[in-house]
Amino acid sequence: MVSCRETIKRLIVEQLEEDGQAIPDLSDAVMIVDSGLDSLGFAVLVTQLEDQLGYDPFTLTPDAVYPKTLGEFISFYERFEQSR
Repeated sequence: MVSCRETIKRLIVEQLEEDGQAIPDLSDAVMIVDSGLDSLGFAVLVTQLEDQLGYDPFTLTPDAVYPKTLGEFISFYERFEQSR
């Protein structure tokens, strides 16, 4: 089974490649705003993740969550991974 982390990074790379953008360092410390994804790209990523992972953590938590780094974003998804 492919990990949540691997799926997220793969989808980001695929989307950036589709858009003809350079692939940045996708370390946990990279700021989402520096990942190359614009707001539409981020929305597409979340939709693709729901399709592939079978859940959307943003709808599973009562709290508003605004991850700033890729690591925070991945950790947020990993918290709900057992919801699959």
